[in-house]
Amino acid sequence: MKRTAPLIVLALLAGLGLGLAYAWFIAPVEYVDAHPAILRADFKEQYRLVIAASYAATLDLPRARARLELLGDTDPAAELTAQTQRMVASGETMENVQPLVRLAADLARGFASDPFTPTPPPIFNTPDVEFTPTMDEIEAEPFEEPTETLVPTLAFDQTPLAPLEAETNTPRPTFTSTSGPGAPFTLTDQETICDPSAGNSLMQFILLDSRGRQAAGIEIIITWERGEDRFFTGFKPELGNGYADFIMQADTIYNIRIVTGGSFVPNISAPVCIAENGTTYTGGLRLTFQQ
Repeated sequence: MKRTAPLIVLALLAGLGLGLAYAWFIAPVEYVDAHPAILRADFKEQYRLVIAASYAATLDLPRARARLELLGDTDPAAELTAQTQRMVASGETMENVQPLVRLAADLARGFASDPFTPTPPPIFNTPDVEFTPTMDEIEAEPFEEPTETLVPTLAFDQTPLAPLEAETNTPRPTFTSTSGPGAPFTLTDQETICDPSAGNSLMQFILLDSRGRQAAGIEIIITWERGEDRFFTGFKPELGNGYADFIMQADTIYNIRIVTGGSFVPNISAPVCIAENGTTYTGGLRLTFQQ
């Protein structure tokens, strides 16, 4: 028995090694038409990027939702939002992040957002004016001297003046300018929030476009004496596509810059609130910007 046991263990190890060598090198497993749900995490991220790029071109939300369901995600919009946050943290440009932010926002609200179409400039009908060249613009051409001496005269055909009739001014259409994607955001409302149960002193942002709809993917930069932070709207679609927030510290002055349009709001600080028992605590702010 003492001699048999080592032989059995050696045989098992040899069989295991031969099985692994056969499975890895001789006849490895080949996946054909594999389901996207079994893809590796980084390949799933590439798959979402392709879906978002296709959606940006077609705006076919049901088709994009069906493709995302193939990945087996419990909440596709949340997975898209998490991927955008990872991409921003890794230094990706907003041009690469924007399709994911837009798809996540449209999935959260349930319909496709309208693409931006610039308003064409108005066309005015202006009468054609006949151009009459001046004497300086006419090139002198060689000519034969006349036999007689002629005195040049300027003759004009004059039309007798007729009495002016009263003109009826026809009102012209009024053209309303439409803010483009680069139009600046203006601070339209600043609200103090005193909630002792909140726990954090939040600076909440709500950004609205020129049509009054929340705008996702807008970069916000906050600077203070010893630091700087950058973030984008739309990473919390459950709170709104144009929502973003930042945790403030007491006794700190912040400067806010909305990158789109270059809007700048200086000297923002956390307000001081008074509780029912008379103690003070740091409150929050809700800032609303609109194009």
